[in-house]
Parts: sequence; structure tokens; C-alpha cells
Amino acid sequence: MNTLHRLDDRLLTDVNDLARHTGWLHGAVLGYATYGLVVFAALPLAGLWLRRTGTDRALAAAGWAPLAVLLAVGLNQPLVSGIAEARPYTTHPGLLVLASRSADFSFPSDHAVMAGAAAAALWLVSRTLGAIASIAALVMAFARVYIAAHYPWDVAAGLLFGALVALVGWVLLRRLLTAVTGWLRTRPGLRQAFPAPAAVPAGREPTTREALAA
Repeated sequence: MNTLHRLDDRLLTDVNDLARHTGWLHGAVLGYATYGLVVFAALPLAGLWLRRTGTDRALAAAGWAPLAVLLAVGLNQPLVSGIAEARPYTTHPGLLVLASRSADFSFPSDHAVMAGAAAAALWLVSRTLGAIASIAALVMAFARVYIAAHYPWDVAAGLLFGALVALVGWVLLRRLLTAVTGWLRTRPGLRQAFPAPAAVPAGREPTTREALAA
């Protein structure tokens, strides 16, 4: 454990040294580290739009993405309080701190949990959205360390925990979510917003668009 602590401290120091020598990056990284969570709200909405005419299962996966993010963050709160790890700027007073100082604890990072959950869940929806979200999640994890809001292991654990919640949750709940989605899209109003895919006549191969929707 001491070896892991030393490695984590060394990585934190290396990233902080980088921050000291890249003042031109401070505004952009701080802005993304603070407000980049908007990305992880927008991408699941894009997934819902993309799969709005897909099969019940495809639409259920898209609907699961925002739910997975909320569930992961909710489950993370007891962990953060129970572990009660101090922020790096509390235990390392010599750091360059760009983050707004917080009384909240550090491990695991809520931002990384949200990003990890969104990225993993979106791979179930679209490889393109999943790849975009994964890159955005890694950048978010780096940014939270760069501004000295978290240790590297805070964000690594957060990404992993968020992804596990999203993937395990889908495995356990996919049948229920698919059934509920099929019922919901028959309701007035939702029927128009999320129309069921048209049936392909027997003997005809589905078009590329129909195959993608499925």
C-alpha cells in the first residue's frame, strides 16, 4: 500500500509540475474540469435521439445511459463519505491549485464516476458515441488531477467504478428495461416521440438504415 501511495504521489507531482509549466492551458483545463460534465449529459441525450426509432432493446440501452450515470453517482456518495480521503491540496500544501477548494472528500472522484458510467453505457448504444465519451472521460480524469482537485487514483477508481455500475447494471436489468421501454413507447405522446421500427416484410433484406436502427 505504501508503494501505491508513493506512486500516486509521484504521479500527482508530475502532473502538477506540468501544470506549472503550461500556464497557457490553465483556463481551458479548469473550464473543462469544472463544466465538462455537460458533455456527459449531452452525449446520453444524443444516444436517445439516435436510437429513438430503434428496437426496444436499443432504445432501452440508450435510456439506461443517463440512469446509469445517476445510479453510479448515487452509489459513490457512501464510498466517498466512508473512505474520507482528504483532497490532495490539503495534504500537499505546496501544490499549484487551480481548483476551487472544497470540504468534500476526494476518493473516488464524482466527476470520474459520472464520466466512466456515461462512457461505458454509451458503448452499449453506439460505438461512435462510446468512443467520444471514452476520450472525454479520460480528458476529464486528467483535468481533475491537473487542477489538483484529485489524486490520480481518485480518478482511476472513479472511472472504473462508474463503468462497472453501468455494465453490471445493464446485465442485470436489460430484460426489465427492454420490457418497460416497449410498454412506454406505446403510451400517447411517447408513441410519436419514440416510434417503434417498421416491420421488415418476410423475404426482404433490411436496409442499412433498418439494420442500424435494430
